[in-house]
Amino acid sequence: MTVYSNKVSVYSNKAFGFKYFRQELKMAANSSANSNPLIVSFGEMVVDLLSDVAAVSSVESSGFLKAPGGAPANVACAVKKLGGNSAFIGKFGDDEFGHMLVDVLKKHGVNIEGICFDSYARTACAVVIIKENGEREFSFSKEPSATMLLKESELKMGLIKQSKIFHFGSISLISEPSRSAHMAAMNAAKEAGVFLSYDPNVRIALWPSPDAAREGIFSIWNCADFIKVSDEEVAFLTQGDPERDDVVLSLWHDNLKLLVVTDGEKGCRYFTKHFKGKVNGFSVKTVDTTGAGDAFVGAVLFSVANQTNLFHDEEKLREALLFANACAAICVTTKGAIPGLPTSSDAFELIKSKAK
Repeated sequence: MTVYSNKVSVYSNKAFGFKYFRQELKMAANSSANSNPLIVSFGEMVVDLLSDVAAVSSVESSGFLKAPGGAPANVACAVKKLGGNSAFIGKFGDDEFGHMLVDVLKKHGVNIEGICFDSYARTACAVVIIKENGEREFSFSKEPSATMLLKESELKMGLIKQSKIFHFGSISLISEPSRSAHMAAMNAAKEAGVFLSYDPNVRIALWPSPDAAREGIFSIWNCADFIKVSDEEVAFLTQGDPERDDVVLSLWHDNLKLLVVTDGEKGCRYFTKHFKGKVNGFSVKTVDTTGAGDAFVGAVLFSVANQTNLFHDEEKLREALLFANACAAICVTTKGAIPGLPTSSDAFELIKSKAK
């Protein structure tokens, strides 16, 4: 990677006037949904079964609350909540949970042309144990769910090719036929000149082994224009210290436009071909961290879709990342991923309140 300055800029959440960035995003949020650039999110949507009290294990939980989740679907809803235009491509079981999840997408205004149902497989569920500090522990069934059975023949290629941004994770790469569907969708987007966004969203328990997870996640790494990883994911993928820039930059590839490492309320670090730095986060009362990364990604993609020179203008990039940090912070104050997603106004209000 070539970084043209060795100077690393660090910016607090009080550093920006935010005037022009806010005006541009407000214009986008207030526009007709169909006039905004389309962001298509591909992959899983699941029912999260959240422990109703802070617990150490599922045995200690007295009960569970069901909430819609799944990283790619969360991102699609995040974009819509901010005022953008999004679509979701994925597969559901033809069951009560599946139809409930699709209703959630409809309620949030997400385009569902790309969804389909499977009459024989169930809708995916994940048990989420929420710790006292709001951090999570996941438990998954090994039985293939409908989301992993999406076939290439079921893809709405027209929807993919007309998008400005195509976003995906890594879970759909774990097994066939979803892996082939993922590759076909991603390649079609790439050939159409669509911007590719990748959040690996590492869930080691779903893969056959940690090594298989690394291999699968890296198999499409060099295709992405934007990659977001958490500090914990950097540690897993590199087996190095995520605090070190040289370790993070081992994840860089020549076609990448932006690499972001998130670290909770500490904020995020960013790396482009031209500059690198850090944007501080927000300290809030954490209830549930589920969906925080997806709220962050949705905010970044909303900004990218409406800011053509974001990767060449460091000030605009910092403002976009501050906006994304605010969205993630708001999300963790509510239990459940999608219920906690903020509007643009919510994010701007948090930024304004912390700048006083």
